[in-house]
Amino acid sequence: MAGGGDSDLEAKITPIVIISCIMAATGGLMFGYDVGVSGGVTSMAAFLREFFPEVYRKTVEEKEVESNYCKYDNEKLQLFTSCLYLAGLTATFFASHITRRQGRRATMLISGFIFIAGVAFNAAAQNLPMLIIGRILLGSGVGFANQAVPVFLSEIAPSRIRGALNILFQLNITLGILFANLVNYATNKIKGGWGWRLSLGLGGLPALLLTLGAFLVVDTPNSLIERGHLEEGKVVLRKIRGIHNIEPEFLDLVNASRVAKEVKHPFRNILKRSNRPQLLISIALQVFQQFTGINAIMFYAPVLFNTLGFKNDASLYSAVITGAVNVLSTIVSIYSVDRLGRRMLLLEAGVQMFLSQLVIAVVIGIKVKDHSEDLSKGYAVLVVVMVCIFVSAFAWSWGPLCWLIPSEIFPLETRSAGQSVAVCVNLLCTFIIAQAFLSMLCFFKFGIFFFFSGCVFLMSTFVLFLLPETKNVPIEEMTERVWKQHWLWKRFVEDDCVKQDKVATDDAL
Repeated sequence: MAGGGDSDLEAKITPIVIISCIMAATGGLMFGYDVGVSGGVTSMAAFLREFFPEVYRKTVEEKEVESNYCKYDNEKLQLFTSCLYLAGLTATFFASHITRRQGRRATMLISGFIFIAGVAFNAAAQNLPMLIIGRILLGSGVGFANQAVPVFLSEIAPSRIRGALNILFQLNITLGILFANLVNYATNKIKGGWGWRLSLGLGGLPALLLTLGAFLVVDTPNSLIERGHLEEGKVVLRKIRGIHNIEPEFLDLVNASRVAKEVKHPFRNILKRSNRPQLLISIALQVFQQFTGINAIMFYAPVLFNTLGFKNDASLYSAVITGAVNVLSTIVSIYSVDRLGRRMLLLEAGVQMFLSQLVIAVVIGIKVKDHSEDLSKGYAVLVVVMVCIFVSAFAWSWGPLCWLIPSEIFPLETRSAGQSVAVCVNLLCTFIIAQAFLSMLCFFKFGIFFFFSGCVFLMSTFVLFLLPETKNVPIEEMTERVWKQHWLWKRFVEDDCVKQDKVATDDAL
């Protein structure tokens, strides 16, 4: 390799890097707002009465219900939340092609426009089909944003602060969730029953910020060079690094681009033996992230607290508290990810999430029965505290790192395809959890938290044995410094290198 790593140590943290990353990370704000707002509006009586009258009758009008855990068990209600993620899953395949052919910036622009259209449909919805169409458009916007933004952030940042800048995406997701919880708390007090329209309509603000930001930022040097704009890429690289000696890094990027252009089918190439470690880790991280149970809590926090006997305002207020903890803990991750490393944060958080979910399961199992709620103020506070402990651990580890790690471990020739697979798997698992959680809550009751804690134990074991550390390693040097040094994954990379050398020797002969 050229001395890309040394050049990176000289690179300055320039204003254009900071501004570009903040603008791009508003894609996370857009995504987070939508995650938070859906759970809040589905606990509002006026919204339920208009679109989900069966749920309204069970939660408001009927005194006797099958079970406290089953009050919100309704397939249409779950579809309202989950269809967004199914749409995002589909959109990410188109987004991968556009990200590679037109650049990261173009993909972010498209994301903003589609999301704004979805917000308009939702805020003006007169019936359930109109509401679902809006959610599908929102999902498409999310798919495009999640494809482009993490890659953009990883490529534009100097490697020594790449983790911190990339986590801006996750920080904005948590800010979006908090903002949505505050909005829901306020709009629920609006008389006339139209507050939910304002909640859904304000989702257009972060989408507008992303769109304006995409007009203002430059595309990444990696993307420009990959598309053949070498001189422009060199100019941008010098501008974002703030130093004159950018030749080593530029040569690394040109070399990586040359290798990438030889790959005609990135999705087929990603299945090659040498790319399997990155592919397996990316898929596993996305599956594990969703099966921590975090989105079950973030989507349905007000619904969950209502189920546990909290009053409507109290449930929304509790969701605001967890949203604030989410934001503060993500800031912890920004300061620690490039100091402590990815593995340390993931393993510590695994212990914290495992223990907090066990406590939640025991308290709810003892105090919340099918037809009675014996959740006194003390126990209610304990549940909220345990949820906050769980959320804080997730927010400084599995939340941001499951986006950061896939965006930095793939070589350039499969980076957009790898990110697409990661986003696709994440959205598929998010769809499954969003569609199934309320039914799972009805079936498992308090045992659902035992289920999620078991998943946390499994994923922590995976990290302990199979996830290498990528802290402070330049993206283009991952193969030499990470994969070839790992006790298991080096077999895949070295075997593939031996095969390539043999083919080259045979061709020469």
